[in-house]
Amino acid sequence: MWKGHSVLAVVPARGGSKGIPGKNLREVGGRSLIGWTGWLIDQIPWIDQALLSTDDPALAEEGRRSGLAVPFLRPPELATDTALGIDVWRHAWLAAEAHWRRQFDLAVYLQPTTPLRRPEHIEKTVEALSAGNFEAATTIAPVPGHFVPEKILRLDESGCVRPYLDKSLSNRQQAPRYYYRTGACYAAWRDTIVTKRRIVEGNCAGVVIETPTANIDDPIDLDFAEFLYQKHYR
Repeated sequence: MWKGHSVLAVVPARGGSKGIPGKNLREVGGRSLIGWTGWLIDQIPWIDQALLSTDDPALAEEGRRSGLAVPFLRPPELATDTALGIDVWRHAWLAAEAHWRRQFDLAVYLQPTTPLRRPEHIEKTVEALSAGNFEAATTIAPVPGHFVPEKILRLDESGCVRPYLDKSLSNRQQAPRYYYRTGACYAAWRDTIVTKRRIVEGNCAGVVIETPTANIDDPIDLDFAEFLYQKHYR
C-alpha cells in the first residue's frame, strides 16, 4: 500500500523482438532484463502485487523465477509490433483485478528494457502522482544540448541541409530545456488507464532522473548498460 492506496506493478515483456532476438532474456550484470525488474519490485515493500504480461512461455517462466505472477498469456492482438502500451497496461490491470479479486487504486508500469533503475526512481514517480493533482506520472531526463530541436538539421529534396525548425540557435544557452521519456517508470491512477486510456496525453507529471540509465533497443545498448552496471551499480 502507498499511503492508503493499493498498488499493482505491471511488467510488459513481449516475445519476438526484432532488434535483439530474445531481448528480455538477455543479461546485464549477470541478470536478465526481466530478472532486474523482478529484483527491483522485491525492493519496494509498498507494491501489493506484481505481474508479468507476456505472450511467450519462456518469458513467463523467467518471470516466475523472478518473483512475478503470470496468471495469463497476453492475447495475440496485444503482442504485435503495432500494439499500444496503453492497451497492454489496461488489459493487464483488468486481468490482475480478476485474478486477485480486488481493485487496485494505482499501478506502476515497469518495462524490462530499462534495467538499471533504482527503487527511489519508482518512489519519486508515485510520490509525484499522489502529491499533486495529476492523472499520471513518468520519469524523464534532459535532452543533451546537441540534440535539441533548434540544433537538428534535415535534408531537403536537393540534398541541402535546413534547420529542422524555422529558427536555429547561435549558442546553447538560448535553447529551452527539453526532456525525453526514460521508460524507467510510469505511474497512473486506475481511472486514467482503465477509463481514459491515456498517460502523457493528459495531466501527467514529469519526474526528472539525473542518474544515468540505459534503454535497451539495439545490441549496442546492452554494451552501454553493462558499462553503466560495472561503473555505477556493482
